[in-house]
Amino acid sequence: MEKTNKKREQIKGLVLGAVLTAIVIVLQLMGSFIRFGPFSISLVLIPIVIGAAMCGIKIGAWLGFVFGAIVLISGDAAAFMAIDIFGTIVTVLLKGTACGLAAGLVYKALEKYNRYVAVIAAAIVCPIVNTGIFLLGCVVFFMEAVTEWGLLSGFGGTFEYMFLGLVGGNFLFELASNIILSPVIVRVLSIEKK
Repeated sequence: MEKTNKKREQIKGLVLGAVLTAIVIVLQLMGSFIRFGPFSISLVLIPIVIGAAMCGIKIGAWLGFVFGAIVLISGDAAAFMAIDIFGTIVTVLLKGTACGLAAGLVYKALEKYNRYVAVIAAAIVCPIVNTGIFLLGCVVFFMEAVTEWGLLSGFGGTFEYMFLGLVGGNFLFELASNIILSPVIVRVLSIEKK
């Protein structure tokens, strides 16, 4: 009986993971039309956090990878692709996969203490890792171009442009939407699961 219940839970997790994969794809494709400055707003991080919390670390990392792949396919990273194809692919896939992985790890570490706090922590970590690796990729692969873009945009310095021009408002929007929506959706899905 216990083996059957465990198998049923695994199947439910895989089905939820598949549904969240489809949601990630649709949100990223639709999200490329919602712009904040030169970059699209990633509502995709919400299903990544939900997947990491409800389905585990592997599904969180998978959803992050799918997010990165869709960013590349959709042309959302075209400005960076024109400068360094390898650097763009590494940065985009790494930031997506790592944000899902980090959300899953944080959730798993905290869920035994308080599931609600675990979801909020995962919702905070996900956009921080996503944005942090993007900024690191800018420094490693695109510093010259980013400096030029900053000067053309009227910013005083490269890092000012990186934090205010490239990621500032976008990051705050992603963080706020993640913190508000992820715990609510996980709670609703957990009620449905019972």
